[in-house]
Amino acid sequence: MYNVKENLSEVLATLTDGVRLVAISKYHPAEYVMAAYDEGQRVFGESHEQELKQKHEQLPKDIEWHFIGHLQTNKVKYIVPYISMIEAVDSIRLLREIEKQAAKCDRVVKVLLELHIAEEATKYGLTLDACRQLLDEGEWRQMSHVSICGLMMMASNTDDEQQIEEEFQTAQDFFNEVKTHYFANDPAFCERSWGMSDDYLLALRHGSTLVRIGTRIFGPRIY
Repeated sequence: MYNVKENLSEVLATLTDGVRLVAISKYHPAEYVMAAYDEGQRVFGESHEQELKQKHEQLPKDIEWHFIGHLQTNKVKYIVPYISMIEAVDSIRLLREIEKQAAKCDRVVKVLLELHIAEEATKYGLTLDACRQLLDEGEWRQMSHVSICGLMMMASNTDDEQQIEEEFQTAQDFFNEVKTHYFANDPAFCERSWGMSDDYLLALRHGSTLVRIGTRIFGPRIY
């Protein structure tokens, strides 16, 4: 097995106070998750409903599962009964479906709004203006089974560290704007999920509270 224990320890040693690790376990077997679990890690990220379902059934029930990929509305009902957080809400339509399915389960599901800041057309997410519009329209305020807990984004896949840092700072500045205008009295709105295996150390300089790290812990994808 890839040396999960040693790699996890090295990553945790680099995190600053107030930052939590989401160990991205997608494409890695359940035994890799257990190796990290045995070292105390409890938050794991998956991006495929079927794989997530299998691991949820096999692994300890105190794991916090984060759904980190692009989520189709027709898949929401399958993960809402047990998901801890959906990190990539990119439309009011998806938010409505999470509300609907969470109500059926009598649960409140934590979500992050996904921003599209990177200069790459292939990435999902709301533009800053679209995010403002969604919040201005206010439908989310009537949703009692969804808790908007913060923002999420992915930086551009580039070697230009200055560009990456500028994108993280854009996200941090926008978080401050959204917090002030819409969530000033809501302590639950506090999460900033940015930074992955190759750029999380840069993200730590720009307000990140959740870093999503997979390869650095689990190695190259297994399947």
